[in-house]
Amino acid sequence: MSNRKPYVREMKRTWWQSSPFYRFYMLREATILPLILFTLFLTFGLGALVKGPETWQGWLEFMANPVVVAINIVALAGSLLHAQTFFSMMPQVMPIRIKGKPVDKKLIVLAQWAAVAFISLVVLIIV
Repeated sequence: MSNRKPYVREMKRTWWQSSPFYRFYMLREATILPLILFTLFLTFGLGALVKGPETWQGWLEFMANPVVVAINIVALAGSLLHAQTFFSMMPQVMPIRIKGKPVDKKLIVLAQWAAVAFISLVVLIIV
């Protein structure tokens, strides 16, 4: 049995602040907080819809609160940031080849954004 103590590297709480890459990573991961609130708001909205018109009207008034609108805007921005980072890494994760030639990375990303725009348009037309 060895009496040596293992080396434990010190890890400060602010380790992520020293690198722009890690600062961006922490910002992107922090966008989950407004998304959680947005999801809770929608869940309560479904419950209000089930309970009746008076409860639904109260939920609509709650959603019109400027703080809630601001949280929803931040959640939308966070969702778009997540989509952008996901779409930009997709060509590296899953390169597409047509007839043995790699498809341009910008074309793959553009096709994904076009699909998002098309689906959003279809949903807007239906609703």
